[in-house]
Amino acid sequence: MKKFEIPKRYRSSVITQIKNSRQLTDPKKNDYSPTFLDFGPVRFYLARHFGFCYGVENAIEIAYKTVEENSGKRIFLLSEMIHNPGVNNDLKELGVSFIMDEAGEMLIDWSDLNSDDIVIIPAFGTTLEIEKKLNQLGIDPYKFNTTCPFVEKVWNRSAQLGEKEYTIIIHGKHNHEETRATFSHAVQTAPSVIVRNIEETKMLSSIILGEINENKFYEFFEGKYSANFNVKDDLRRIGVVNQTTMLSSETEEIADNLKETMMKKYSEQNLTNHFADTRDTLCYATNDNQEATYILLKVSADLAIVVGGYNSSNTSHIVELCEEKVDTFFISSEEKILSNKKISHYDLNSGKEKITKDFLAKDQPVDILLTSGASCPDAVVEAVLRKILSFFNNVKNIQQAVNKALEE
Repeated sequence: MKKFEIPKRYRSSVITQIKNSRQLTDPKKNDYSPTFLDFGPVRFYLARHFGFCYGVENAIEIAYKTVEENSGKRIFLLSEMIHNPGVNNDLKELGVSFIMDEAGEMLIDWSDLNSDDIVIIPAFGTTLEIEKKLNQLGIDPYKFNTTCPFVEKVWNRSAQLGEKEYTIIIHGKHNHEETRATFSHAVQTAPSVIVRNIEETKMLSSIILGEINENKFYEFFEGKYSANFNVKDDLRRIGVVNQTTMLSSETEEIADNLKETMMKKYSEQNLTNHFADTRDTLCYATNDNQEATYILLKVSADLAIVVGGYNSSNTSHIVELCEEKVDTFFISSEEKILSNKKISHYDLNSGKEKITKDFLAKDQPVDILLTSGASCPDAVVEAVLRKILSFFNNVKNIQQAVNKALEE
C-alpha cells in the first residue's frame, strides 16, 4: 500500500513498531487478536487495527502539500477535512478557512470567494451541486480533491445500479457529508432513498409490502428521498449501497431484510428482477477496525477507551460495539483524562460530554481495551496510553513492554 507523507506529529514510533511487526508476521490479516502490553499494575489490549486509513492519510497529504505549495493564496476547506478536531485545528492554524460546517451550514458566503482562491474537497467528497457552484466561481473542484477512493467506489456502484434501473437504497446518516454526497451522485441515474438503520428499513419494507399506506413513505422519509419519487413504481427494483463508515453487521441486516421483502412480494424465482444482491460498500478500514473490535471484546477487561472525534461515524460505531460488552469511555484526546480519578468523555445518547469519577479499577492489575477511529492519529493513542501509565507506580518501561509483546 502507498506510503503517505504526513506530519510526523501524527505518527507514533511505539504504535508504528507494533503495527509494522503485526503486518510482517500476518500480512493477510488472518489474526485479529489484540496486542497485549503488560506494564505491571496496568495492562493494555491494543486492537489489531485502528487509526489513520488510506483515505485519511491521502487527504492529509494533499491538504498539507496544497498549503506548502501555495503560499500567499487564500486556501479554503469545503468542510472538515476529516472528523478529527486535532487535525482540523492544525489546518486552521496554517491559515486554512472552512466554508461550511459538517451539517452543510455556510460559515463563509459563496460571494466572498473568487477564482484565485483554492478550495480543497474533503475526504467525504461533496455534492454535484456544490461542484457546479465552484465551477461557476471559476474554481476547479477537482484540482485539490481529497475524496476517498472508497467513497468514489460507492458512487460508481450507485451508477451501475441506476444504469440497470434499480432504485438505490443508501444505508447512511442523511445529514452526514459523505451520505449527502453519495445521494447527490446517486440521484443522477436513479430514484434514491436513505435509510438510517434497520428500524427505518422495516418501515420501508412494510410500505413495499402494502402493509402501510404509501403516503406514509413521504411523511416518514421526508428529506431523504429523491425528487419525484414514486412509491408504486420506484420500489419495484432496489439495490443497497452504504456510507462507508456504517456498521457492517447493520448493513448486512438491512440488505437481508430488503431481500426477504422482495422475495415475499415477488417470489424467490423472480427475486433477481427485483433485488440487486450487491456486496456491501464499506471500506477496508471500516471492516478491519470493526472486526478487530469484535475480537478485542472477547478479552475480559475492566474498561475500554476509544479515541477519536465525537462526530466521527466510524468511531461512534466502535464505541457502540464496546458499550455492549464493557464500561466504555469515548475521548477525543489524552487531555480528557483529567486525573486518575476523573475522565471527561462523550456520551452518544445525550450527545454531550460527561464526567465519570473513579473510572479506573481499584484492584490491580487494571486491564484496559484501547482502540481508535480511522481519523485518529496514532500519536494521540500513544498519548492516552502514556497518560494512564503516569498514574501508576513501578510501571515497566514502554519499549521493554512492546518488545516482549512482539516476541510472544
